[in-house]
Amino acid sequence: MLKAQGQPSREADVALEELCRLYWYPLYVYVRRRAETREDAEDLTQSFFERFLEKHYLEGLDNHKGRFRAFLLASLKHFLANEWDRSRRQKRGGGIPALSLDWQSAEARFQIEPADNLSPDKLYDRAWAITLLDRVIVRLRQECARDGKLELFDHLKPVLTSGKGAVNCSEAGAALRLSEGAVRVAIHRLRGRYRELLREEIAQTLSDPGQAKEELQALFQAFSNE
Repeated sequence: MLKAQGQPSREADVALEELCRLYWYPLYVYVRRRAETREDAEDLTQSFFERFLEKHYLEGLDNHKGRFRAFLLASLKHFLANEWDRSRRQKRGGGIPALSLDWQSAEARFQIEPADNLSPDKLYDRAWAITLLDRVIVRLRQECARDGKLELFDHLKPVLTSGKGAVNCSEAGAALRLSEGAVRVAIHRLRGRYRELLREEIAQTLSDPGQAKEELQALFQAFSNE
């Protein structure tokens, strides 16, 4: 986030584009809930990112307490307010290369979203939280693979998403050729590293990394139905 918010440079552009690539799906969820058709949602989301990357919108980030999540949604709402009454199939971007987005995967993910009456804003926050958690899982799996512990990760991964009781330590120990005590230690370490990576990932979306704890609490509130 700090790199993306710095003086205009190739490094800042790459950092901003990477953030957009990681967290574009929650915006698609928001637009998809409000747009008339899937095609409209795709057009509007793509057009927003073209405009966002072209115009260097990060100047207003501080108005949202340095939270990229809140700033991105506010920017999208402003963009949509100016777009609803225009032709949605008009070519936009002035020659700016389109951000490569996996629409097929996005629609498949959207179709399995819970069938509820959550507002587009709430769905956005929930999709953002899930995207962030998925990113952390991917990073942790890559670390374990690098350290030769991929089998361990695959057996113990459920404790990261479903709690300690999701894995039977005795059965896991037998499968991994470890004692039950060693499995418990491995679970403790895996969960600890998971929390570290989660804080790192959240901090990357903030201009002030010191807000990570507050942002974490806000994101987990997204899983409530209130």
